Amino acid sequence: MTEAAFRTLYSEFRDPLFRFGYRLTGSAEEAEDLVHDCFVGLFRGGFDERRASPKTYLYGAMRNLCYKHFRDTGRETTSENAETEVAAAGGPLDAMLARETAVAVQCAVQALPVLQRETLILFEYEDLTLEEISRIVEADVGAVKSRLYRAREALRKSLAMKEAAR
Repeated sequence: MTEAAFRTLYSEFRDPLFRFGYRLTGSAEEAEDLVHDCFVGLFRGGFDERRASPKTYLYGAMRNLCYKHFRDTGRETTSENAETEVAAAGGPLDAMLARETAVAVQCAVQALPVLQRETLILFEYEDLTLEEISRIVEADVGAVKSRLYRAREALRKSLAMKEAAR
């Protein structure tokens, strides 16, 4: 891969991969490290264009790095301070309700089982198609649809319970 091609891929996918990693791990610092590792793997020649598109390869590599991170740290859910990180990212006081909603959604997403979480993130936040997600997670489209459905239902229930508790 040429340096120009690498730079193009980096500028196109760095932010989306960071968002994916952040939403999957719940930590900006961990996501940044994982994005770095993902591009190091790409630079070292891990990509084979006969097997996948660059987009599919990079998201798949990021997913695998997140799973490795989960195994190494012994956890699959967000860090204890993720709610604080999400709240701190907010704006002025008049946006407090929007921040509360964002925190509630972020916490509900982080509470999902990791297979449902990654599917929801890739579909809803990263705007990938079911077919692209299927290739990234190495599952058939039916399994991806099922995970997405279960994730949405779990989010609905979780957020309804939080709303009822108010």
